[in-house]
Amino acid sequence: MADMVRDKVESGQYASESEVIRDGLRVLLTRDRATEHWLREEVAPAYDAMKSGKSGTFSAGQMRPALKDPLRGT
Repeated sequence: MADMVRDKVESGQYASESEVIRDGLRVLLTRDRATEHWLREEVAPAYDAMKSGKSGTFSAGQMRPALKDPLRGT
């Protein structure tokens, strides 16, 4: 990884190694925030709906035939 950081600086993409690290940390923070948002706003509500019976869910056994023949849908 250290070589990669040095290569980024040597290529002229970044002025310093610390700039590469800061940019990488910003990307990591953005990804972590997006994941947290997805979990809170989409996954948790879907799970709650499934557990309460308010969601049309299918078992793996029920889905396999539809995945094998998507036009049939059963």
